Parts: sequence; C-alpha cells; structure tokens
Amino acid sequence: MTTQRQVEFLSEGVKVRGDLVLPDGDGPFPLLVMGGGWCYVKEIVMPHYAKAIVQKGVAVLMFDYRCMGASEGMPRQHIDPAAQIEDYKSAITFAETLPEIDGNRIGVWGISYAGGHVLVVGATDPRVKCVISNIPVVDGYENMRRVHGSQRFHELTELMLTDRRERTKSGTAGGRMPMSSLTPFAELSTWPFPSIHTIFHDIKEREAPRHEHWSTIESTELLLSYDVGPFAKRLYNTPTLMVVAEGDEITLWDLEIGVFNSIPSPHKKLAVLPKVSHMSLYSKQNDLAVAGGLAAEFAAEHLCAGAR
Repeated sequence: MTTQRQVEFLSEGVKVRGDLVLPDGDGPFPLLVMGGGWCYVKEIVMPHYAKAIVQKGVAVLMFDYRCMGASEGMPRQHIDPAAQIEDYKSAITFAETLPEIDGNRIGVWGISYAGGHVLVVGATDPRVKCVISNIPVVDGYENMRRVHGSQRFHELTELMLTDRRERTKSGTAGGRMPMSSLTPFAELSTWPFPSIHTIFHDIKEREAPRHEHWSTIESTELLLSYDVGPFAKRLYNTPTLMVVAEGDEITLWDLEIGVFNSIPSPHKKLAVLPKVSHMSLYSKQNDLAVAGGLAAEFAAEHLCAGAR
C-alpha cells in the first residue's frame, strides 16, 4: 500500500509545502519531483499522473511553488520562472535528506510551464537523473506573440508597461490579470483560450479548491523573457522524455519539437500524442492515462536500476 504525507521545506528562505507519496515496499526509493504550470496547485493533474508513477515503484514529491497554493511567499499568485526553478532544486535538496529516498536516483517531471522548467533543472543540476517534460512552454515571447495575435499582443505590451510604471511609482506588486477568459477579445488574459477557463474552473470545483485563476501582471512580463532553448542544448547525456500534443495551439507543438531536436542526449524520447489537445491532458482520463503511462515507464527505466 502506498503512503502519503505532507512535507515542507525552505526554498531561498520561503516555506514550500507539498505531498510525498511512497510506493509499497522497502526503500530507499527513487523519486520524481513534480511541479505544475501557470497558476497551478498540486491538486491539479499531478495526483493523476503520480498514481501510475508510484505503481512502478518510484516515489513522487508534488509541491506548490512559493506564492501559490499551500506554500508561503508574497505577493500571492506571482509567477517568477527563475524562482520556480529554484523551488525544484530546493525540493531535490530536501529529498536528499529523507531516509526513504535514494538521493542518487532523482528525476524531475513537469507539465506546461513546468515542462519547460524541468528542461532547465535537468540542464543545470547534475543530481537530476532523468527529465520528463509534458507539453512544455519553451519560448515565452514567441508563445505570447502567436497566441494573442499582433494587435492584442500590442495591447498586452501596453498593459505590462503601464503596470511596470505603477510598480516603480508605488513600490507595490502591481496589478493582476486573469489566467484565461471566456471573452478573450474583450478581456486581456495571459492565455486567451476560453477552454482553459472552462476546464480549470471545473477542476477547481471538483478537486482543486486552492486554484486561483489569476496572476500578477508582472508574471506575464517575466514570461516574455523565458526561453529554455539554450538550456536544452546542455542535456548532453540526461535521459529526457518529451510528451507533445499533436496540433497543440496553446504551447505550440512546433516550438516544442524544435527544442526536443536540439537536445544532444542520445537517451531522449519524443512522444507525439495524436488527436490530443493541450487541455485534454488535464481533463480527459484516457489521455491522462496515456501520458501518465509513458512517464511511469520512462521513470522506471531510468530510475529503478542501480539501487544503492
């Protein structure tokens, strides 16, 4: 029987909270550290993927980034990708101290924004023994420019400049903006897809009450400087799985495949899921099962050998 307990650790002095799930049997176990994407709390999707992984004998540590969900940190709903990447590394450091975990067999898993984060973590932290990247954000500027279109992107840029001036003048965290909107042509949001709004609000009602569907405006400004391409080229020998949704128009599957092709590791695998959208990997159990199964098999292959 699996066991699950709440844990907490410090990341750059901020208390981060999560759940540690251990497989049946005797440890020390290999581990996947799991983080979510934009405005995510750990109850969104991660437990669904974790179940298949734990069944393969790999423990998981699911956590909320600082400023999100159960974790501490201010301002709330502030999404700083550099800080979130540090939270991943702090989670690894914490896991190394646990007697149930084999610190020599730790991997990272991420979805959407975190799908990009784990490529950076894997490239910059030698403790990472495998990377699992699902439908990742890989180029924030190009992503925003394409999903908004030229006119709305111009309006988004003006909003961010106005907010920057106000933050400098007032010394505050600035304004907030929706993650998505049901009326994206009337209301600016970071991700202008009504399907995101509908699906995430359904998930919030059903199983993730701590989800807040907004972020600081500065979060979107930081997204424009996000580019994992240079880091992907450093994955010389790290086993890396990238799961891509065919035709993904939210995080842009052509950009994802381009980054995958730039990874020099001979131990890489690309899985393009046909007739699967970005959002179906949150909302459709059959699609979740396929992606979860791929992650579980990859983690077992690269983490379950070589027990100390």
